[in-house]
Amino acid sequence: MAATLPASAFPDKDEMARTQPTGGPAPRTMRTPWADRLFAGVALAAACLTLALLAGIIVSLVIGAAPAIREYGLGFLVHSEWDPVENRYGGLVMIYGTLVTSLIALLIAVPVSFGIALFLTELSPGWLKRPLGIAIELLAAVPSIVYGMWGLLVFGPILARFVQQPLQAAFNGVPVLGALVSGPPVGIGILSAGIILAIMIIPFIASVMRDVFEVTPPMLKESAYGLGSTTWEVVYRIVLPYTKAGVVGGIMLGLGRAIGETMAVTFVIGNMNQLNSISVFEAANSITSALANEFAEAGEGLHQASLIYLGLVLFFITFVVLSLSKLLLAQLRKGEGSRA
Repeated sequence: MAATLPASAFPDKDEMARTQPTGGPAPRTMRTPWADRLFAGVALAAACLTLALLAGIIVSLVIGAAPAIREYGLGFLVHSEWDPVENRYGGLVMIYGTLVTSLIALLIAVPVSFGIALFLTELSPGWLKRPLGIAIELLAAVPSIVYGMWGLLVFGPILARFVQQPLQAAFNGVPVLGALVSGPPVGIGILSAGIILAIMIIPFIASVMRDVFEVTPPMLKESAYGLGSTTWEVVYRIVLPYTKAGVVGGIMLGLGRAIGETMAVTFVIGNMNQLNSISVFEAANSITSALANEFAEAGEGLHQASLIYLGLVLFFITFVVLSLSKLLLAQLRKGEGSRA
C-alpha cells in the first residue's frame, strides 16, 4: 500500500508564486534619478551643439560664397579659368584635382590595406603581429606636412627619374598612353599627390580592416579550414561576407581623409590652376591646396567669395561621399538581415 504524504509537505500556490523566479533580474532601484536626468541632458546638449555647429558652418559658407554664387551660379563648377588679375574664377581645375587624387589614393591604398590586414590576422607569426601592427598605426601619427616635405624632396625626384622618364620613353608617340604620361619630369603632379595621400590613408584603412577581420568568429574560420579551404577561400567566403560592412566603413573613412587633406597635397600637386592635359604627371591643384595658398592674400570681393565657394563645394563632396557610404552600409546590413 502506497504511503500518503501529509498535505503540509506540498507548498501552496501563493508560496510557489513568491519563490519562483520571474524570468529576469529584479528591477534596480533608482537611488539617484537626478544623475540620470543630468546625464541625459548633457548628452542631448552635446548632440544639439554638434548639429548647431554644422548648421552654422553651412550658413557661414553660403553667406560668404553668396557673391560668387550670384555671379557664376552652377557654371562655377564647369569653368576652368582662375584668374585673380582679371577677376574671373572657375573651380573645375580644383574639383578635378581633388577627385582624381582621392581616386588614385583609394585605388592604391585599398589593396595594400587589405593585404596588410590579411597578413596580420591570418598569416603573420605571433612574434611579428603586434610590433608590425603598432608600426603601421604609428604612420597615422606622422604630421601631414612631413609627408609633404618627404614627397617633394625625396619621393618626387625618385618618381620622376625611375617611373616618369622610363614611361615617357616607352610610350613616346603612342596616342593615349603617351598623353597620359606626358609632362615635365619634375616629380610633382596629380600622381605624386595621389601616392602621398595613399601612404597617409593606409594606416586608417588597414587598422579598421584588421579590427573587423578579428571579430570574425574563430569557429567559422576553423570549420572552413577543417573542410580543406585555403587561406584565400576562408577570407573570400567567410571573413569578407561577415565583415563587409566594416570594410566599407574603413574605406570611406580613408576616402574622407584623402578628400580633406591639405598640407601634403599642397607640397606635391604643383599648384597650377590650369588643366592642360590628361597626364597624371601634370601639375594641377586641389580645393584644399587653393584655399591654403590663396585665402590669406585674397581681397574682399569675388576672389574671397570664390574661395569660400570652393570650400562649400568641398563640404558638399564630403557630405555626398559620407551619405553614399551610409546608404551602402544600410543596404549591406539589410541584406545580412534578410539572409539571417
